[in-house]
Amino acid sequence: MRWVNFLHIYQPPSQTPEILRRATEESYKKIVEQLDLVPEGKLTINISGALTELLHHHGYDDVLADYRRLLERGQIELTESACYHPFLPALPRAEIIRQIELNQKINREHFGPSYQPKGFYAPEMVYTPELGNIIRELGYRWALIDEASYPGSLPDANCVYQSEDIPGLDIFFRNRNFSFEILSAQIDKVDDFKKSLGDRLEQDVYVLTGMDGETFGHHRYGLEKLLGALLQALPTATISELYEFFPLQGTWALLSLDEARREPFSRWWNLKNDIHKLQWELTDLAIKVGSSQGEGESRNTLDQALHSDQYWWASAKPWWNIDMIGQGATELLDAVLTAPGVSEDDKSHAAKLFQEILRTAFHWRASGYVDKLVTEFIDEEARFRIESGLTGQPVKKIQALIADLQRQLDVAVAATEYNRASDFKRRIGELQAELKNIAGKKADNEGEQGDWGT
Repeated sequence: MRWVNFLHIYQPPSQTPEILRRATEESYKKIVEQLDLVPEGKLTINISGALTELLHHHGYDDVLADYRRLLERGQIELTESACYHPFLPALPRAEIIRQIELNQKINREHFGPSYQPKGFYAPEMVYTPELGNIIRELGYRWALIDEASYPGSLPDANCVYQSEDIPGLDIFFRNRNFSFEILSAQIDKVDDFKKSLGDRLEQDVYVLTGMDGETFGHHRYGLEKLLGALLQALPTATISELYEFFPLQGTWALLSLDEARREPFSRWWNLKNDIHKLQWELTDLAIKVGSSQGEGESRNTLDQALHSDQYWWASAKPWWNIDMIGQGATELLDAVLTAPGVSEDDKSHAAKLFQEILRTAFHWRASGYVDKLVTEFIDEEARFRIESGLTGQPVKKIQALIADLQRQLDVAVAATEYNRASDFKRRIGELQAELKNIAGKKADNEGEQGDWGT
């Protein structure tokens, strides 16, 4: 078996210097450290052009140099993506291509001629056939896609899949189960992961996991040590190296995520979400007035304003951050107001949409609606994990994870890092909901056994 781990590292263009510093010190540098400790270990990484720009502008050229060094010696491969992390399915074709070309330009400038990505990662790992066609037309050989896009149950990966609908585009599927076990800190030891892998360890297959690079050290204190231990304990490869070890398979018809699961884009593009509707109306207006402006400061404002974070944080599934919603709306409004030749009607319309986004967001928070959405989603997610087999950790293991997360929460609170503390609190809530469901299932089973035993 070969373990292929994909990391996506990114910060929005408006990220604060302090959060960028923490992510850099706690994750980006530590990923390099772990790779240096295990020279045979390999990773596939997406570094968004937005993050590359931030690191350069804030004096972290040494970090960029480290990733360039790892790229040049073949220990990592870098993928192509969209520069400012936009939600691609909702953008016009011209804007999609522009974001990809911006990403390539910025990263090639900083990573040099070794930056020759063969594969493509779409922000949020979204997929539609239209996007697949663009990826292939631009010359990329493969795309990384969540296994939800596979028609039916994905078999063990012992080959390279090809798209039936898009000749020349190969597909690699992220294994959701194993990815979740790592990124959620369900496992903290190599032996735990090997136990979960089971018979795959002795088979001629690969396991492809994918997650945010910030998981290691920034989102999860100390988890970078697990990354290093796994790199040392398991045979690894980059995604593109899988062509050397596994044959091409017959073609497969891919489903768009719209067909593969219900409301697949609900965290970014949910027409039942009043804030999303307002955000996308403002986004469409900004694109309408700004996309034909050529190059310059106004065009750059629009490029950066298209990042997906603002929609994600407005979903309350379970992510909610009114500051990010307001920041995103401000950037879109600025993109309209600074567009050369914009009409007074468009300016007025943009201002009204901006005000309505903020008014609705504050109303949601004050009325308790956000808390209701967050609670509903956490409960639904916990049920999904149990019913689909994405859990299975012993109760004592879950209790130990809760205790560890509580310790990390206490450290974050003591350091007044309240956003981070909120993340830990949310994860504790998920695990507690999971314990509650397990207890409920156990009670139901005992009740059924009692009935049959009479």
